[in-house]
Order: sequence, then structure tokens, then C-alpha cells
Amino acid sequence: MSRLRDPQWCLILIFLGILVAVPLIQIVIEARQDDGIHAFELFNQPPTAAHLRAYERNLEAGNWAARATRPWIQFAQFAWLNDGGEKAAIGSAGWYFYKPGLSYMLARPENAITAGVTNDPVAAIVDFHDQLAARGIRLALLPVPNKESIYPDQLTSRAEPGRGVLAPRTREVLEKLRAANVEIIDLFQAFGDAREQAGANSQASLYLAQDTHWSPAGVALAAKTVARRLLELGWAQPGQVEYTEKPAPVQRLGDILRMMQVPRIERRIRPETVPCLQVVRRDDGDLYKDAPDAEILVLGDSFVRVYQTDEPKAAGFIAHLAKELKQPVLALVNDGGGSTLVRQELRGRPAFLKDKKVVLWEFVERDIGLGLEGWKRVPLPPPTPPSSLRLIHEGTSAPDHELRGR
Repeated sequence: MSRLRDPQWCLILIFLGILVAVPLIQIVIEARQDDGIHAFELFNQPPTAAHLRAYERNLEAGNWAARATRPWIQFAQFAWLNDGGEKAAIGSAGWYFYKPGLSYMLARPENAITAGVTNDPVAAIVDFHDQLAARGIRLALLPVPNKESIYPDQLTSRAEPGRGVLAPRTREVLEKLRAANVEIIDLFQAFGDAREQAGANSQASLYLAQDTHWSPAGVALAAKTVARRLLELGWAQPGQVEYTEKPAPVQRLGDILRMMQVPRIERRIRPETVPCLQVVRRDDGDLYKDAPDAEILVLGDSFVRVYQTDEPKAAGFIAHLAKELKQPVLALVNDGGGSTLVRQELRGRPAFLKDKKVVLWEFVERDIGLGLEGWKRVPLPPPTPPSSLRLIHEGTSAPDHELRGR
């Protein structure tokens, strides 16, 4: 009894009680559900490193104590320690960065991807290029710079103001692709030049402060850069459709903040006002729409989708590219799947390649090392006979239920 009066022993007993109570309560909760007890799943899979890591992640994600305390702990880290958790890196002046993208930037070239052909972007891209060339279709590659590549000075004071950086792995991959005669439209140069020319002027940022994606200014510059290059190469000719723009500002809470999954943080921060410009036809004022019979097919991820099929619609990269080229294009989008998933989706949609002269393939820089499903070689769909072509596409991208968030 004397030991029970000792504060040290009391603390030890409380600590041991918590250690025992948490898993017991978890087992009771799971026993009442239909999914079974997750702790026993360890014995259902071979004891490989991948299975053990997945098992550990599932235990952490499903634990009742973790779910109850995690939002409070994350909010305390955010408010007191300026820590955004696993997904967010907090910069200066209200800027946020996607931490996995930052990790890619800091990785050594040899460690940026897993060894193996599946994760080799060069082999997959060159293979896709060669398949298209065999059908007389040209490929233009559009790697979109990571936000931290263009705005490192918003992340750390050690970076030179107004100067971007190029990750070693990105430089290596781009050099190999150029050596393989793959056409690369260089947004790193275009965005870097725009920042340097802006100097101290209050020019609109090319990326959203709270988001991983580009701003309307970044969209417009990317569209102008791509259109100019396609026209210079003679791969596209100016069309006959005149488009104009109309203001369509929206309020947007950045995806980086939403990825934290802490409602208290979301309520604390005011959404950004995004000055979008919708693209409309000059003759009838209708919003831009894709054309299934267009000569240019755009494959891409959420950078192609943002502002285009979500708010305010017809204000994204696709619409602005069409405005610059004076002709509609056709787009196939897979959120987070710019490396492999969008090509797998194209494999199941042979009509999308019918009568195409150019495929513009967009993906974000971090996918070079972090792309979903790696970088697989994906065969093109079989050619579509003229008699079987159907107009199966409306709007500007794959249906929303097919998009994958990131």
C-alpha cells in the first residue's frame, strides 16, 4: 500500500493502464464491426517488408485514440510550432508547400526513384513517343514545375529572391529525354524568366499561396508558351475560332490546407480569392468546350483540370490553350495520374487518338519520382476505323468520378 501512495508508482500504473486499455478498447470496437479485428490481419499476409509497413499504417489510421487526438495534436503543431505535418511545409507570408514534392526536390538523383524499369520515366516516355511516331502523331512533353522549384524564396530565406531551382533528378531526366529527341516545352525557363522580369513589381504569382497548383497567371503563361512553341514547330496552325475572356473570380481554400485534414486549421485560414478568366467564344458567348475531332489531344493531371472542370469552369489551361491556338482541343485528365494512369485510361479510349496530329502530355515535376503507379510502358489503343468513330466526349476531361485526388 505504501508504494501506491508513491507518485512515481502511481504514474507508472497509469501509464501501463493506458498501454493496455488502448488496444483492448480498439479490439472491442472492431469486434462489433463487420470488418473484423485489424490486429489479426498480420497473420493473413506473408511477412514481407511491404506488408508489414501497410499493416502498421492501417493500425495507425484505424486506431480510435489516434483519430480522437490527432486533430488536436496537428492543430497544436500548426499553431505553436509552425509545423504542417506529413503533407504540408509552411513557408513565409501565408505560403504553403506540398511536403512530398519538397522531399523529391531534396532527394539525391539515385534515390529519387525506386530501382527498376517500372519507375524509369525516360524509358516510359521514349516508348510512348515512339509508339505515337509510328502512327504519325507528334509528342510534346509539358513537365509543370513544382511550386517550390519556382518559389524557393517563399519557403526559405536561404534561397535567392526571384530565382528558381531545378532538382538534380529533374535535370537528369530532361537531359536524357532531349538526347532521345523528345520535344520538351520548357516551363522552368518560362516561369523563371517571368519571375526575374517581374523583379520587385507586384505581378500576380504564378502559383497559389495555399495550393499545389498554378494560379490563373501561371495558366495563362503556360498556355502562351505551349501555343507559341507548337506554332514555331509547325505542329499546329492558327485556327479560325475567336475566343475572348471574361472575369470569373472564385474563392478557393488550398488543397494543401485540406490535405492536413484538420477542420480547425481550415476554419482559421481565409480562402484565397482567385482571379480566374473564363474563355468564351466571341461569336455567341458560349463557354469553351472540347472538340472530339480536334487535332491536338492533351493528356494531363489536376493541373489541366483545375479551373477547367471545377470552379469556375472553362478557365483552365485547356481553355486558354485553345484561345491562343484559336481552335478547340481534346483533353483526357486523371488527377494525380499524369505519369501512368492517364495513359492507361487512353488505352481504353481508342477514339481519342482518331485524326490526332499532336499529343501534349502534361505532368507535374514531382511525378518524375513520385508518380502514382510508377512509370509503366503502356501500349496505345488499337487504331479506330473511320466507321466506328463515335463522339463519346463532352466537356473538357474524363468524368469526375474517374478523377483521382492527390
